[in-house]
Amino acid sequence: MKKLPWMTLGALALAMAAIAPASAQEKSVAVTAIVEHPALDAVRDGVKAALKEAGYEEGKNLKWQYQSAQGNTGTAAQIARKFVGDNPDAIVAIATPSAQAVVAATKTVPVVFSAVTDPVAAKLVPNWDASHTNVTGVSDLLALDKQIDLIKQVVPGAKRVGMVYNPGEANSVVVVNQLKELLPKQGMNLVEASAPRSVDVGSAARSLIGKVDVVYTNTDNNVVSAYESLVKVGQEAKLPLVASDTDSVKRGAIAALGINYRDLGEQTGRMVARILKGEKPGDIKPETSTKLELFVNPGAAEKQGVKLSEDLVKSATEVVK
Repeated sequence: MKKLPWMTLGALALAMAAIAPASAQEKSVAVTAIVEHPALDAVRDGVKAALKEAGYEEGKNLKWQYQSAQGNTGTAAQIARKFVGDNPDAIVAIATPSAQAVVAATKTVPVVFSAVTDPVAAKLVPNWDASHTNVTGVSDLLALDKQIDLIKQVVPGAKRVGMVYNPGEANSVVVVNQLKELLPKQGMNLVEASAPRSVDVGSAARSLIGKVDVVYTNTDNNVVSAYESLVKVGQEAKLPLVASDTDSVKRGAIAALGINYRDLGEQTGRMVARILKGEKPGDIKPETSTKLELFVNPGAAEKQGVKLSEDLVKSATEVVK
């Protein structure tokens, strides 16, 4: 009977030993986005799905936290500082403003950006090679020549292309500057309309009425989060809308040739998993997605005064009805 306490302690020690590895293996990932809208939400969900596929599941061996900055760069900086203080195994920063906030807040915690158009212009990494810093990630950079081709297919003969964007968002400024170079080569020109806040999107769109033949929108977060206000203007003024975000087609754009953001999130999640398994972010080259999908919305086209060609509709990945 005197041996019983020792046997009990032994059993307890064995139980603790069995539990310890699981606890030691728990990883923590903190995710932040500048705003919540379908594309960025799809990235977040894709990251989580890819981590689960890699063996990291919330409630088992993964501590997962997510916060949105609700479109406010000051809030993005606060979230970044909070997450850095938590010292997770990796921070995932979705969209350029959030990524810039996180990168500014830490030089040690691994940072994986996602849905950033040009990480070099945004000064997240020095170039497209392995950064040898704490930062890597996945870009949603699009070839703009293909975007211009789509504009011409939707509105043949278009000469004046309007663009509503936030001049404070680095990824949008990059697109504007590139379009200023590319459009004149196609006999077209760009007309800009500034929308520093989401509430400015509708008035910026109205300022383009009579000045442009078509409005093109990139993945500007202010614009995408308030896309319905842009659609309202497009329908009232018969002003065709062409997007680069396929989710915007479901919300009223005529067409978009864009990235599947769920896939982009999964690609990002696989990169995060590599870091959780021991790779250094600075040894991993930033990546892009080359898988493009064409979405068209014939109903939106009719409401905005254009008719899509049968060939364009037949070539679409998805026809929104």
